Amino acid sequence: MDIKVLESVMNAMTTRQLQRESARAISTMLATNQGIAKFNKEAQHNSHLWYKAVIKEYVEKHGGLPSKVGPGVDVTLVLND
Repeated sequence: MDIKVLESVMNAMTTRQLQRESARAISTMLATNQGIAKFNKEAQHNSHLWYKAVIKEYVEKHGGLPSKVGPGVDVTLVLND
């Protein structure tokens, strides 16, 4: 997915949609202190930027949103409303 298209898609998402997509993505990543810290550096206390950074990394690796392609598709969310 092109970066400009991805940014447009993410900017159109609600907060809850960003949360769901980033939850699927982060569930497939190695959750170490260093892994999480890189997103914290990009976000600087802004949750929307944090969600987008996680999603962006996932899309760069797998080519699409976590709910659509790659291992994120198989993640079952506890609350998916």
